[in-house]
Parts: sequence; C-alpha cells; structure tokens
Amino acid sequence: MKLIKPIYVSAFALLACATINAQQKTQSFTAKKTALTEVQKQRWSDLDLVKDSVPGMSVDKAYAEFLKGKKGTKIIVGVIDSGLDIDHEDLKGKIWTNTKEIPGNNIDDDKNGFVDDVHGWNFLGEATNENLELTRIVRKGDDGSEGYKTAKAELDKKLSGLTPQKQQVDMIVNADKDIRKFLNKEKYTVADLKAITSTEGTLSKSKMIMTSIASQAGDKFQDEINEYSKYIYDQLNYNLNVNFNGRKTGDNPDDMKETHYGNGNVKGPDVEDALHGTHVAGIIAQIRGNGIGGDGVVADNIEIMAVRAVPNGDEYDKDIALAIRYAVDNGAKVINGSFGKDYSPHKEWVWDAIKYAAKKDVLIVHAAGNDAKDVDTEPNFPTDETNGKEIADNLLTIGALNNVYGSKIVAEFSNYGAKNVDVFAPGVEIYATVPNNKYKYEQGTSMASPNAAGVAALIRSYYPKLTASQVKHILMDSGTPISEKVIVDEAKKEMPFATTCVSGKIVNAYNALLMADKMSKNSKSSKK
Repeated sequence: MKLIKPIYVSAFALLACATINAQQKTQSFTAKKTALTEVQKQRWSDLDLVKDSVPGMSVDKAYAEFLKGKKGTKIIVGVIDSGLDIDHEDLKGKIWTNTKEIPGNNIDDDKNGFVDDVHGWNFLGEATNENLELTRIVRKGDDGSEGYKTAKAELDKKLSGLTPQKQQVDMIVNADKDIRKFLNKEKYTVADLKAITSTEGTLSKSKMIMTSIASQAGDKFQDEINEYSKYIYDQLNYNLNVNFNGRKTGDNPDDMKETHYGNGNVKGPDVEDALHGTHVAGIIAQIRGNGIGGDGVVADNIEIMAVRAVPNGDEYDKDIALAIRYAVDNGAKVINGSFGKDYSPHKEWVWDAIKYAAKKDVLIVHAAGNDAKDVDTEPNFPTDETNGKEIADNLLTIGALNNVYGSKIVAEFSNYGAKNVDVFAPGVEIYATVPNNKYKYEQGTSMASPNAAGVAALIRSYYPKLTASQVKHILMDSGTPISEKVIVDEAKKEMPFATTCVSGKIVNAYNALLMADKMSKNSKSSKK
C-alpha cells in the first residue's frame, strides 16, 4: 500500500535534509502552511469555495440548504483497505453487520463461503507486510520478458536510492537515542533540547541534529522520526526484499480458482496496522457534529463494510478482485478503493471484478495515486480501460486537492490525467479516525477518494434509483470548474486545471445533490 507513505516520506525527507541545509528546509516547509484556523483545518473538506475561500466540497451547504428535512435510505459502502477498527467511538452505529451470520461460532451460517464474516472479510489473514509487485516479479526469476527487465531495473534503482536515506535515518535515530538517554526520558520537547548545555562531542552533535529537525516539525518531531524510519526499514525489510514473502493465507495468489481464504477479523492481527482503513472509513462516515474528531461526509443511513485486502506493500490482484466481488455480493452500492500500484500481472481478474460490479450496479471510487505523474502515460492500477477502451462505466478515479485555492490547488503528490483521472476532491491534511479512539491528519489521494465516495453515497442514499453510471457522471458534471493554471508533476509543470482530469472540476456535494434531484425528477416525468 503506497498511497500515504511516499507523500509522508517526501515531506520528511526534507526534514532529514535539514541536518545538512536548515535554511533550504525552512523555505520548503513554510511554503506548505495555510491560513486556516484549527477548526477549519479539521473539516475543510466540508467548506465552500465561494463562502469560505477554501476548495472544499460544500458538504455543510448541502446539509443546511438541501438535505434538511429529507430522509434517505440505507446505503452500504465497502471499504477495501488495510483493515478497520470497528470499535472506534466515532464510528458507532456505522459498521455493517451481516445479520445472517452468528458471531464466533466458526460456522458459515449464511453459506456464502466465508465463516464468521460478521462485519466483512479479511483476505490477508494474519499477514501485514508484503512486497511491492515489482519485487514479486523479480523474485519469480528472469523469464526473458521486458516486464522482468523493467521491474529489475526499477527495483535496483529504488534500492540504490534508499542507501543515502537509510544513512540519514540511522544518523537521526541514533541522535534521538542519545538525547533520550541523556535526558532519561522517552519523550522530550524543543525546550528540553535547548536546555541541554553539555558540550560533549557526540551529544552536542546529536543536539544539533535534533534541534534542526524539531525546529521544523514542532514537538511531534519524534513521532515523525519514528514513522519515517519505519517506512525506510519497511522498504528494505519487506517491500523491496526479494527474500521476503509475506503471504500467510495458504492459497496460491496466482490461482484464481482458490477463492475462500483468510478470516473474519477485519481489524487484522494488529489494530494499529488498520490505521489507513480506519482513517478512510472515518472520512466517509465518522459521526457529524458530535464535537470530537472530524465530520464524516455521510451523516445517516450508512454502513461501512470492511474488506481487508491491502497490506503494507502492494496488494495482490487476486485479493482485490475477490474483495470487490465480496462487497458487491453482500450489498455494497459504493466501494472505496484507496490503493494502487504500478504493476498488475493479473489485471484482467480485477477488470472482470469491475465489470461484475457494473452489472450489479455498484460504483467503485478509486484513488488516482500519489506519484505526481500523468497516469495517461504511466498507469496506476487498477485502471478501467484496455487498449484505450473503457471496460465499464462504474469506476470513478479521484485526484487530490490542496486546501488552498490558486496555482497550488492540486496536491503536489497527486497523479493527474486528462483521460484517466475523472475529478478532484480534498486530499491534503484530512482529519479523521485512526485506531484506538484516536484521530489524525493524513494526506493522499487515499483521502480524496473516500471524500468523493461519501458524496456518491449521499446521492445513492437519497436517490437510490439512479444508476452507478449516473452517479459517477453527476459527480463529474456537477463539480465546481477551476479556471486556474496549476502546478503538477514532479517536474512542477504549469497547466490549466481543466487538462488535469476528464471533468476539469472539483467535487461539490451541494451541486451534485441538486443535479441528482433534477435527474431523478426528469426520469419520473419521462415515465408518465
């Protein structure tokens, strides 16, 4: 799974470089700050571009001016992700329950092939860490194909690039260890660092390193160090390690005939590893207006179905294909997919699942990816086209917005594409649920996708007769057009926002509901 972490590492790599060039780092870090208040920041995706000068989705306006007094119908949203803390305080009453299944009796009561799938299914079983797909390709050996050569070259490049990053990590981690030992405390502040007067050589150097980092990151700098170092070591130990194989379900991931594996524990073996999925679910459905955490897009009539299929690494095509089918077969009308990868050896399995969802009238909302690249030329899988032709009209691909209007409205990490990204939604510094009744800011197209999926769920709840294809195009057609030139790509190219995606627009919940209402009424009138 790579839809959050590379963004985080990109930002923190600058922090690491602060030990070398503090002035350069200060300039980079300051440029990312916004003028939002803390309250606005925690729920900026609900705000309105015209009223609040923030490129949110006008969710508040939708509730205040359109949905007030209206009643929707229950909508199930499948969240295919890393797992879900179904006991989170801000998701109470929002978790799907399979009423045909008796919890914990180790019997497949509803005879769907999944034992004790009470709140969803876990296709990863006890696994947490995995390879990237390119690592798995290389591990299988040189078959003489161009695919192998490309994967091998990229793997070598990634490993080479990690060498200086690991050196930085080791230096920072050791400096942190020195300071903790000297202060005799695990957690310390910028003030603690400044109070150190010792001029002993090693300690003095460690103080300089940590002060430089802390001056940029604030008092949470130790948390950032831990996350950054974990990412680097995960890359080396798991994601890019050809000698590691994390599969623990006993099936053959290259055999689509084996379909019933895993277990019903949707949290996963360690609930902390369900951070990504819990955050995604919260964006869609965390309780609105309760004074804690953020506000989910959908206030009522929603149930989140947890489908665990995304590890710390690249997901298997087989798991994703089966996860889509599971969500469809168990009643989901919207599926959120905040995952993606550069290689997809069994992409046809996922295409078949997307087409299956289309036949069952299920909308799939998918994150565009975080490589700051044009996915028209470098695809982010899963895609919805083969040989330039769309396989179905039920996949909506979402780019990520920054929380400031203007040339930087596209998140600096977001993929884009005039043909293969459909519309943009808020994806920078999104505040939502994480495991153990906590909350956190995260960013990525992983966050933009559930924001859009939440709006899609609103439409499907209040206008259930509209089809998945209609809802997809409502989100695209009703969005707010952006006429600005924007900066995209790793190369920092400037281009009209209208050419960054198919619609040239950003999701607007209020407009979407207005259009859905009009379309629904027109449909009724035409039948008379």
